[in-house]
Amino acid sequence: MNFITKLYRKFTSRDVWARPEMQVTFRAVVMPEKNRPAKPFRIKKVLPSGRVLLHGFTGEHRESTFEPINFSRNKKL
Repeated sequence: MNFITKLYRKFTSRDVWARPEMQVTFRAVVMPEKNRPAKPFRIKKVLPSGRVLLHGFTGEHRESTFEPINFSRNKKL
């Protein structure tokens, strides 16, 4: 597989870290002045680069800016 094919697959893959309307929380290091409950934001748009735009917060943000997502956190037992 050549470089172009790998690059194409990377940016067209369905396996992405974020989806629109998903809730994310900034890492405390990025926003130390905010209390934990005040930090969640919703994703507005996922860009082809993998960065995201947020509702109510300007700029593009990458995955490492946020706390790891725990999909089982909201699961009901």
